[in-house]
Amino acid sequence: MENVSIVRNFILVGFNESFNYRITLFSLTLLYYCMILFFNISLIAIIISDEDLHEPMYILLCSFCFNGLYGTTGFYPKFLLDLLSPVQEISYAGCLLQAFVMYSFACCELSNLAVMAYDRYLAICRPLHYHSLMSKRRLSQLVCFSWLTPFCVFSINVGLTSRLKLCGNNLQKLFCVNWVIVKLACSEADTFSNEAVASFIILIYCFHGVFIIWTYMHLIRTCVRSKDDSRKFMQTCLPHLISMITFLVVIVFDLMYMRFGSTDLPQGLQNFIAIEFLLIPPLMNPLIYGFKLTKIRNRILLLIHGGRK
Repeated sequence: MENVSIVRNFILVGFNESFNYRITLFSLTLLYYCMILFFNISLIAIIISDEDLHEPMYILLCSFCFNGLYGTTGFYPKFLLDLLSPVQEISYAGCLLQAFVMYSFACCELSNLAVMAYDRYLAICRPLHYHSLMSKRRLSQLVCFSWLTPFCVFSINVGLTSRLKLCGNNLQKLFCVNWVIVKLACSEADTFSNEAVASFIILIYCFHGVFIIWTYMHLIRTCVRSKDDSRKFMQTCLPHLISMITFLVVIVFDLMYMRFGSTDLPQGLQNFIAIEFLLIPPLMNPLIYGFKLTKIRNRILLLIHGGRK
């Protein structure tokens, strides 16, 4: 029986059907990753450089884009390297690190969405108290909450995985996922604590989802009564709502498929389902916010027109 001290590397089996067109896939992936870097870094740079954008909503958006960079950097460089390598392997420690990054990225995204929903709730439903409730100190606490909570809970989760005795090293994925590593455990009895912690984490982030829904119910109820509030909702909340719906649909679909989906689907389709949350939100979010939020759009147009002069 193999144990954790013998499993030094994992083999990423999800690449098996990619070899015939890996150069094309490498070129397209590199281009796509460069686009993600360009749009997210550009939006962050615009917010940091313009003092008029040093407001809670834009600082939270900056945190949102940082998270997109964090998650995609945990996947794309290794994925691009694997496309050019004859063997798709990852070290045991590297696999646990990548699993930690993938999970913390996804949950940090949901935490950021919850904090942004709270900010919009205060701005529209309680405008007279907004600046007192969303002070610099409160904003700092919320940003720390959205980052530190996923980091803490998944440090525990990945730490529990590291103690498991494993009877295999083949991962049916393009990247490391904690749940897939846990399924390689030699004894199901050893995975009880992993499943308990995973259920607790799911419960925490289900509360995040419920909070977001509750917030938007109040926002919509308030905005229906006033044309000014309706306009403000369309300008500042609609991008957030689109980002939230897209992310939730993608991540829930991926989780349901990972735990209950069929393995009879073509490998290419399985791979696409697995990386949807790394494909769509990181590129779509900066584009939506950049085009929809008036201040950012005006700043971009100013830079473009200034550059032409």
